[in-house]
Amino acid sequence: MLIAALTSMLIMSYWPGLLSARASWNNPQYSHGWIVPLFSVAILFWWRQPVPQRGASARLAGLGLLMASFAMRLLVARYRIITIDMYTFVPALAGVFLLGGGWSLFRWAWPPIAFLIFMYPLPDEATRYLLGPLQTLATMVSTYAIQTLGVDAVREGNQIVVGERHLGVVDACSGLRMLTIFIALAVAIVMLSNHEWWENLTIVASAIPIALIVNAIRITATGVMYTINPEMAEKIFHDWAGYFMMPLALGMLYVEQQLLGLVFVADDMASPKLAPVAFLGALTPRDGRSAAAGMSPRLPTDPGRIPGVLLVGKPTERERANPG
Repeated sequence: MLIAALTSMLIMSYWPGLLSARASWNNPQYSHGWIVPLFSVAILFWWRQPVPQRGASARLAGLGLLMASFAMRLLVARYRIITIDMYTFVPALAGVFLLGGGWSLFRWAWPPIAFLIFMYPLPDEATRYLLGPLQTLATMVSTYAIQTLGVDAVREGNQIVVGERHLGVVDACSGLRMLTIFIALAVAIVMLSNHEWWENLTIVASAIPIALIVNAIRITATGVMYTINPEMAEKIFHDWAGYFMMPLALGMLYVEQQLLGLVFVADDMASPKLAPVAFLGALTPRDGRSAAAGMSPRLPTDPGRIPGVLLVGKPTERERANPG
């Protein structure tokens, strides 16, 4: 009840920022934003566990996280940085769960709470500094691929000249839209899977090159198709590109997971199993009984007489007296 009450108060306090985030979902670049809170709530409900007794340290830490979030909010409000103000909702909500549920609840609740960051748009500075390099990189890779396929293509800034047509690599084709969506999807897959930490890190990091590769494939296919059928290129590879870009990216991610499973073997599968002592007892039956029959094995007193076992060590006095 405490968590529900504090969360309701927090939503009321951040309501203008939440409405601003909702407005950004109309942008195709952040069209995935509406599913992010639904996914986080579903994960919280799926992973829920009984709430134990809260400790004093958890209460102090939760209160400190709340105070730090509010202090950051006041600081960015002075400089009118709206995006950072919206971001502070995530650590503030984490502080509410820590304050109301303690450390044990916070351990399983913080991943879906942190996932809420994907429902907000990127800051204007990040968009400005990422958009140009991604456009240039997508244009260079696509131009080289088109030339490799035997089609005359020339890059002019962020445009690709194919014959008499100028293909402009606009913002939606720069890879930024695919990048934001696919990173959120990769993080969601990591949360639902059971991999090692380094595998999860590899999967999330690979979302960036996979998104750029898929986007370059789209631009290359569009440029080649313009030389064959311009109308089909405009309809299939430009208007309907999203219908094949996401399945192709998911397929690459699936192949990556399979390769990671084949290249890196878990320790419990790679380490050899030691033969049980009962196996040695089965080789040396006594009185017609063996370990295979459920009896305890009786090993010879002299270890050197165990069949199939070679022990290397210091020679005994009998061996020194009779070297042969």
